[in-house]
Amino acid sequence: MVAAAVLWGTTGTAQALGPDDVSTVAVGASRSVVGAAVLLLVAALRGRLGDPRTLARRPLLLAGAATAVYQLCFFGGVRLAGVAIGTVVGVGSGPVWGGLLGWIGRGERPGRRWALATALAIAGAGLLATVETAGETVDPWGIALALGAGLSYAAFTLWSKALTDDHDPDEVMTWVMTLGAALLLPLGLVAGAGPLATGDGALMAAWLGTVSLAAAYLLFGRGISGVAVATATTLSLAEPLTAATLGIVVLDEALTGQVLAGMALVFAGLAVLALRPSTRRRPLAPDL
Repeated sequence: MVAAAVLWGTTGTAQALGPDDVSTVAVGASRSVVGAAVLLLVAALRGRLGDPRTLARRPLLLAGAATAVYQLCFFGGVRLAGVAIGTVVGVGSGPVWGGLLGWIGRGERPGRRWALATALAIAGAGLLATVETAGETVDPWGIALALGAGLSYAAFTLWSKALTDDHDPDEVMTWVMTLGAALLLPLGLVAGAGPLATGDGALMAAWLGTVSLAAAYLLFGRGISGVAVATATTLSLAEPLTAATLGIVVLDEALTGQVLAGMALVFAGLAVLALRPSTRRRPLAPDL
């Protein structure tokens, strides 16, 4: 899950290095289409394409729709609210939505570790968000779209887990992403994909689709099969940590004390979930 989130964290940097005049709808659609094509190719080469008709129809349709909505909400929120706050609000609200949806939909009542990890990670994400946006007015529609991205990601996680409980995770991710791409393709064509035909546009679409979607969701599918929904969405907070690091190294953003504090809090939240307490009994005397 953490590895998938790290790859997701490259999305903002890739978009920043791409064409300035490409629409957010076209970016989201191209990412989904390229990613789905890569997933289908990988599955076919491995002989694990499977038959989507064997998957439960309702969670498949809902998961595919959720990932399509996420693309639109995330890129729209980032465009209107800014990269930093759009990413942080979208990703940071995921654990809250995930815990609630996991509780309602699967009976996974969030525990104290989830509450502590989520509180630490969201506090860190909040510090990261205010670094570049302090003193500036945030578009309320951008915030609304970012919250919608968090909700749609949590819903995608919930319904994907319902599928990976009984099916191969790679097969599930392949068909969910393919369905999401099919839903977004008409919107992308209407929005206009001309800037994507340039060198920078093609490189951006290739990275977003191949690395930040196909590779990331293959990792996600394997990870989600072994953790609860609330845990999965909280572990995804490694994304803003990665985004902040890339901003400093690649985009030459300032490394301030606030950035360091925010990254430390996000890492602490991840550590709370990743480091499970030992179940072994402590020996009465040290081994000699």
